[in-house]
Amino acid sequence: MARDLISSASPPRAAQARGGERAGRPPGRRLRGWLYILPALAVYLGFAIWPALNTLRLSLLTWDGILPPVWAGFANYVKIFRDSALYEAILHSLVLIVFFSVIPIAAGLVMTALLMGKVRRGMTFFRIVFFLPQVLPLVAVGITWRWLYSETGVVNQLLELVGLGALSRAWLGDYGLALVSLGLIGTWVMSGLCMMLFLAGAQKIDPSLYEAATLDGAGTFRRFLHVTLPGVRKEITVAGVITTIAALASFDLVFVTTNGGPAGQTNVPGLLVYRLAFNEGDIGGASALAVVLTVIVIAVVSAVRYFTRDRD
Repeated sequence: MARDLISSASPPRAAQARGGERAGRPPGRRLRGWLYILPALAVYLGFAIWPALNTLRLSLLTWDGILPPVWAGFANYVKIFRDSALYEAILHSLVLIVFFSVIPIAAGLVMTALLMGKVRRGMTFFRIVFFLPQVLPLVAVGITWRWLYSETGVVNQLLELVGLGALSRAWLGDYGLALVSLGLIGTWVMSGLCMMLFLAGAQKIDPSLYEAATLDGAGTFRRFLHVTLPGVRKEITVAGVITTIAALASFDLVFVTTNGGPAGQTNVPGLLVYRLAFNEGDIGGASALAVVLTVIVIAVVSAVRYFTRDRD
């Protein structure tokens, strides 16, 4: 009887001992974990969180960057929302989403279908070629395309060569086509990134799914629609978020190619922030516009994630 009582009492004691050991270990482990992430956390706080909070503070002030700031409250926001240039710039950014996000994602899916079905050995080569625009600085890309789009550039020379010289023009200076021409640069830059993401996702799909679809009589298009497309859903979401942010926060490419012209047809919110801060000396207004742009980016990206989420 005593032995039974002891044996029945020993497991809880052993569990308590193990629990005591586990309870004694985590503090040290947690401390080491914090020490590992502390450098990255310090950089993030110093270069992301603090500037964001400081921008929010500056948006409530009237300041030209030199004289002492004066409290303005929400006057900067009121002034911004009364300016029609903001709404035009937002509209231009929404148009750029089509060229920076929608078309590259569609093109990336098409290239993924072609490469997965035809190319095996040269996959790395095609990845490098199509991903190359992502490696190049956007300033260099903008300068190159500004030359290509010029009146004597390669684009017009090709039109002359095929007998369509009547269509040649200064594309980035054309009032009706400047935004489209700018958007096509974004399409060229982002398509390779989307393709690489989709290829990486497609290569993780179980080959037996393709075999089963083939046995069921599915053709190339149906295999892509019912096997490849669901398999890269997460990659499509990632691509949508990255490319949408690039469209809404575009500044360097616009600044280098058109600087908002002609007649404001390629103005974007990021360019307006730059002008308010450095051309007009309105630091408070620029900060308020930057806060508004941040809210717009978060709202649009959240919508993209909502509509592309896995509904299973």
